[in-house]
Formats: sequence, C-alpha cells, structure tokens
Amino acid sequence: MTKIILVGCNGRMGQMINGLVAEDGDAVIVAGVDLLDNNDNGYTVYKEISECKEEADVIIDFSSAKGLEKIVDYAVEKKLPLVECSTGLSEEQTKYLLDAGKETAVLRSANMSLGVNLLLKLVKEAAKKLAFEGFDIEIVEKHHNQKLDAPSGTALALADSINEAMDNQYEYVYDRTQVRQKREKKELGISSVRGGTIVGEHDVIFAGNDEVITFSHASHSRGVFAKGAVVAAKYLAGKEAGLYDMADVLL
Repeated sequence: MTKIILVGCNGRMGQMINGLVAEDGDAVIVAGVDLLDNNDNGYTVYKEISECKEEADVIIDFSSAKGLEKIVDYAVEKKLPLVECSTGLSEEQTKYLLDAGKETAVLRSANMSLGVNLLLKLVKEAAKKLAFEGFDIEIVEKHHNQKLDAPSGTALALADSINEAMDNQYEYVYDRTQVRQKREKKELGISSVRGGTIVGEHDVIFAGNDEVITFSHASHSRGVFAKGAVVAAKYLAGKEAGLYDMADVLL
C-alpha cells in the first residue's frame, strides 16, 4: 500500500486524484496540504506541509509554483520521494528541484499523461528512420482559450525528444509570417491553436514525398494527468535518490 501526501488536494487536479486513489486498492492518501480546507476528504488537510505529521511513502505536488521550495525542503528533510506536477517553474526553481534529486527521488515530467509519454518514445524512434529518409517534421498543438503559454510544454518536449534523436540538428520555427522563403530541411515547425475548452491535443506530422505519417494524442479530460501522477507515485515510492521522469515509469 503506497501512502501519499497530496499537496494541492482541494484543487481541481487534487480532487481528481482523491477520486482515483479512493478506488485504488494499492494506494491511500494519508494527508493533504492546501490553503483551503473546504472538502471532506477523509484525511487531515494542513495549510503548510511542515505541519504534516503522518508517515508517508511519497508526495504528489499538484499545487502551484509559489510554494515549491517548501515542498522540496520537506521532501529532502524526510527523504520522501516527490512527484512534482506543478507547472510554470522558474529557472531557479527548476534548478532547486533538480538539486533535490541528489538527496531524494524526484520525478518531474512536462506531461503526466501515460499516453503522451509513450508518444515521446514513439516519435523519437520514428525520427531516427523517417528524418533520414527526407521527411519534414511539424508539430501542431491545440489547447483551450485560457491557456497562457504557447507553444505548450508538451509540444516542446516532443520537439526535444525528436531533436535529441537527431543529434540536435533541428531549429525550432514558431512563425513563418516574417520570411518569404522555402522551408529548410532542418526546420522543425511548431504551431499553436487556442480555442474553446480543448484540454490538449498534439499531432506530430512526418511529411514525405507522396505520404504523410501522423502521430496523435488527445486528452479528453484532465483525469489522464491525475492517473499518470498516481501511477508515478506508486512507481517512485521506495526508489533511491535521483531524477526520474515518466519514461522511467513506462519501462
């Protein structure tokens, strides 16, 4: 039984994780951390993680970047593995998190979806063959109209996965409106669509002569991210200090 401390337990993602763990016979949430205690979660909710007294095997953090350092410090002090799901971390916070991997197990991924992380592996393998055969590569990502950043972190992770397979030969191109020229072979185009309530869609297009291969992933609810976080927590519990990502979970 994996015992979890859930940070951000009363947020939208936290409540999704509550529901998933309630139906999971191999995991239990022993304590929560949230500024708001307006839900009957069946466990004690603290405003600060430093107040938490329960014994646990792993922390899932689905809060905001504002309190990252406190979460990391607690994980390091207690030697608790940390599944870090918060987005919008600064460069300094990212370094702070990565440094914590020297003291305890830390897992962070640009996208917690199991499907997206499988896609990262598939496009890397596809690029090794198709790019050498002259296929052009484009990524199109679609999200809801409230999303602030573009391109998405997942689109960049997909591009990085492909570029890593190709010895970082590709240049990312986000906008072609300012130039009038043919597409360069070493371009990797990334386009963003914002509209409605699209949770997240990503298409990786390999376009060759007379044929097109497209790898697609669509998230129909944020539950896929919650599911991935729970699977990651069960994987990370008991692991040695170090840096992990969802690719490790899928091995």
